[in-house]
Amino acid sequence: MIYITDEMLDRLIKEDVPYIDLTSTVMGIDGKKGIIEFRVREAGVVACTEEAAKILQKLDISVRQCIPSGTSVSEGTVILSGEGMSQALHMAWKVCLNILEYCCGIATHAKKLVDSANKIDANVAVVATRKSFPGTKELISKAALAGGVLPHRLGLSETILVFKQHMCFLGGIDSLVNRLPDLKRKCHEKKIIVEVDSIEEARKMAEAGVDGIQFDKTPCSDLAKYVKIIKQINSNITLIAAGGITINNIEQYAGTGVDVIATSSLFHGKPLDIGAKMSRC
Repeated sequence: MIYITDEMLDRLIKEDVPYIDLTSTVMGIDGKKGIIEFRVREAGVVACTEEAAKILQKLDISVRQCIPSGTSVSEGTVILSGEGMSQALHMAWKVCLNILEYCCGIATHAKKLVDSANKIDANVAVVATRKSFPGTKELISKAALAGGVLPHRLGLSETILVFKQHMCFLGGIDSLVNRLPDLKRKCHEKKIIVEVDSIEEARKMAEAGVDGIQFDKTPCSDLAKYVKIIKQINSNITLIAAGGITINNIEQYAGTGVDVIATSSLFHGKPLDIGAKMSRC
């Protein structure tokens, strides 16, 4: 479970309704009671219905139905519905629909990635990178989890992941090798993972005793060979494939023998097609 604050949900409502719903007001439909239903127009995985339900409740709309995040649903399923006054229903309509379409789309794509990878290797983990649209991390992280994808790294404070952008300030990979014992002493409870550009760098890191190696944009044919070489040095080391991995090639990467596949492609899939229907009570 990810805790999403009332402050964030209030901001989403206020963003879409800064003052009044002008259309409902000038048309004189305030004060009428109705029902809103959010129905999927295609099969998918539900995500963030709980947050959409909270938005309904914030606008004094009674929740009639809410299918939990992580549930696979078929075309035509009502995943969320509520009953309230017409002006409130219209205030909630697009805010909830945007959350549901984007988050269910992420969850659905995440499950496709996991299923495709695990079809080849049941033990490989699919994780989400932090390359996502700013300001959306809470919702999209929950959506990824709903589809079975754990976060690779939620932020800089979480893990030690050394990139070539760090190396230029360290003085190169050999300097990192020399400093590794000191880094391990400072961070006993943390794993140290290093991204490499070549098998030579990977071999150095494995021999130096890093906990994990991340291969970026390495072709699958090369990666399969590299995995065998590195696992012979240290069978317990964690090997990660990253960069350019999508639903179109994840099966090939799963077949290389890596332990983890890191991808941001789930954040760029199409939203799930969901319709919102209103009716008078």
